[in-house]
Amino acid sequence: MYRGTGGGIARGTGLQTEFSMPGPRPAATPAPAPRPRGPIDPEVIAALLKKYEVPAVSIAVIKDFKIDWAQGYGISDLETDARVGVETMFQAASISKPVAAMASIRAVQEGKFTLDQDVNTILKTWKLPGGDYTKDRPVTPRALMSHTSGTGDGFGFPGYAPNTPLPTVPQLLDGVPPSNGRAVRLERAPLTGFKYSGGAVTIQQLALTDAIGKPFAQIARDWVLGPIGMTNSTFEQPLPAAREKQAARAHSGTGARMGDPWHVYPELAAAGLWTTPTDLAKFLIDVQTTLGGKSTRVLSRTSMLEMVTPVGVGPFAVGFAIERQGEGWYFGHGGSNWGFECYMTAHRLKGYGAVVMTNGDAGGALAQEVTREIQQAYAWDVLDKPIPQTYGPEK
Repeated sequence: MYRGTGGGIARGTGLQTEFSMPGPRPAATPAPAPRPRGPIDPEVIAALLKKYEVPAVSIAVIKDFKIDWAQGYGISDLETDARVGVETMFQAASISKPVAAMASIRAVQEGKFTLDQDVNTILKTWKLPGGDYTKDRPVTPRALMSHTSGTGDGFGFPGYAPNTPLPTVPQLLDGVPPSNGRAVRLERAPLTGFKYSGGAVTIQQLALTDAIGKPFAQIARDWVLGPIGMTNSTFEQPLPAAREKQAARAHSGTGARMGDPWHVYPELAAAGLWTTPTDLAKFLIDVQTTLGGKSTRVLSRTSMLEMVTPVGVGPFAVGFAIERQGEGWYFGHGGSNWGFECYMTAHRLKGYGAVVMTNGDAGGALAQEVTREIQQAYAWDVLDKPIPQTYGPEK
């Protein structure tokens, strides 16, 4: 799946690692009581933390459409020696993108705009220069959230030190101070090809807030985080002071405490979510159960299908990266912010998945190994070989 520095790409676990319903909503997925020992030997986890020089890892495992197990290991902050628990919050980095995409698809479901509408007809406070690139086909929300819009910013948001001035979203998109990035502009026609773009997701963030008339963090809370029961999650940036004690601190690739506790990301939809593996597991379960016709907390099944159906160019649906592994189809995403790396994946049909979050710049490789351990412990179909094909029944 895909991950990154606010949206970069790396390789991992068989995948590339780097959205008003009538009637009452079902109850939110309950959090599990953490078990002291899970499917992975704690000594294996300790060895991986030492190997990759990562202070802490927090894990949640999904089985039969439920959270089967969740546990935190290691140190949340080497400066204070605080321990990690299942309610410790981590920066989700690019995993923010599919969560944000669910809010946009909810707006589509509410009739605020369509996935195939010219985004410039939705935007009110800023416009995307198109030129010759859009003479035959407009840039749309579908293209923006599947990295096929033609924007050329690539991936990578460095974030901002706490207590420094933050740019507005239009300033981010135009690359003007106090933004620390370059302008987000088209470099090819929409749907020409796939190029990962955090800037495209930031354009969609602005389109959503322009259409709804509310701050992005409030929209996400009211439409996604709240209904799913993600009580230890927020898109608020900077992180509210009341949440700071709950948050893990950023650490380097050698496990050293960074000078700042973390960076601040005004690119909320692309990189701004603070959350826990348990909350992200609830999110994945809601996708799975909605696809199975058993949930309408956020989206209808028809709407949710947009999140797991590739758009036709590249490996992405609207929000999620999609890939076949072994005999299964999986949806997921990864993420890497300054001092944080994480990964999540879930099966399209079979009701299992995993979320791994770390507070170190070398946490991506650790997350890959932990995910492989989970795949083996739970016998996922990523391990299954294709059934031999024959030409008919034998006599």
